[in-house]
Amino acid sequence: MPHDDPRPTSPTAEISDAAVRPQTDLHSTARSPHLLVLPVLLAAQFVTPLAIAGVAISLPSISADLGPDTTLLQGVVNAFNATFAMFTLVWGFVSDRLGHVTTFIIGVVLCVIASAASMSATSLIFLDGTRALAGVGAAAIITSASALISGQFTGARRARAFAIFGTINGLGLALGPSISGGIVSLGGWRAVFAVHGVLLLTSLIGSAVLRNKPEHAPTRADAGNIARAQTGIRSLFHPGYLAMLVIPVAGAAGFVTLLTYLPAALQAVQNMTPGNAGLIMLAMTLPVLIAPTLVHGISQRTQARKPQRVDGIQTIVCGVALSCLVLAPLGLLGFSPTAPLPYLLTVMVLAGLGFGLPLGIVDGRALSFIPESAQGRAAGVLNFFRIGSEALFVALYALVLTAMIRNQPAADGIVDKVAAGQPGHADIYASALPPVLWAIAVSCLVLLAIFTLLSWLARRRESF
Repeated sequence: MPHDDPRPTSPTAEISDAAVRPQTDLHSTARSPHLLVLPVLLAAQFVTPLAIAGVAISLPSISADLGPDTTLLQGVVNAFNATFAMFTLVWGFVSDRLGHVTTFIIGVVLCVIASAASMSATSLIFLDGTRALAGVGAAAIITSASALISGQFTGARRARAFAIFGTINGLGLALGPSISGGIVSLGGWRAVFAVHGVLLLTSLIGSAVLRNKPEHAPTRADAGNIARAQTGIRSLFHPGYLAMLVIPVAGAAGFVTLLTYLPAALQAVQNMTPGNAGLIMLAMTLPVLIAPTLVHGISQRTQARKPQRVDGIQTIVCGVALSCLVLAPLGLLGFSPTAPLPYLLTVMVLAGLGFGLPLGIVDGRALSFIPESAQGRAAGVLNFFRIGSEALFVALYALVLTAMIRNQPAADGIVDKVAAGQPGHADIYASALPPVLWAIAVSCLVLLAIFTLLSWLARRRESF
């Protein structure tokens, strides 16, 4: 059966955790974490998905203020995503040497500086640089925060803390466009970064309650644990585990790209305000919050009646989700200035279900194929695929869309303004979308085929 597991952020962290678990748990049981530990970590963590999903809705306003240079404008989103993905693994190793609390504080400080600099930016190239710095800091936050939860909570409290941690991450990703759209409407694009800074400063002030996981002197048992962790790397090639890696990659292609740039498309094609575009995006994001609870309920009822069927039901749910991610971009082929709003809302709900249905399944089921000695490393690889694919597909979406706009004769001389989502060029923007949407649909279809094959291989392997 799949099960949830706290996720150390690097191979080194996994080995250390495996070696010291008995001593650490005894110590943690004796001393409960401060009541503010989780809120402090969550306040900083919430800014990360908010920055991934919410900043793009500000692009039309930013372009009107700082200029419509397409490459630099897309860098506002892509610079953050790229450095965030690259430094996730880097901070995993560094934090084991500096300490997780120190790494967390460094990450928050970097993000506070980056938010203040972004808020005061007077050029796109400077803004790109500040967003890249924010990505470096955000990687330190997410890496150290999960390790701190693992070290300061035990048993059911640890599982509950990780569940809340994951929910906040999904909440920030899902509501990012809506929250940021409202902020832009009320205070302009600079206010988005101001809100980020306030949340981060709150977390920085509260970081005084954080403590590193206690250490112990090496024992002879450590050598055996380290050896098991090193040999467990072979389990990462289990087809069941690989099948689960496909899910977040498909979610990045079929959901995160649309979540990031559909608000700008709504402003460009349907002439919506940032606030209205963010409100409409709730149709795409609410299923992300509701679907995991529904799937969990089905799994629990099945577990009570026919536990042997749970794995099969979860596989079906993942297959249905991938199918939704194929159908959603195909449905958006009808996106135009005159497209009925109920039709668009239906397609957006479909995309939200494609991302939300497997949210409560992927991590636990992926780790169920991995021995305990390699689960931290497996979780790290899973997160790298999740974050890296989001950065890759979001960048590719912007690149292909800009290329399609540039190929249209009517866009001559205004390519940058159209790509930025500025109003007044609805037909040009809408005409450039179909090739991008076809590319997303085909990518998700290929990933669905790979998932189906790997799931079949996993069932065959388990049957022997």
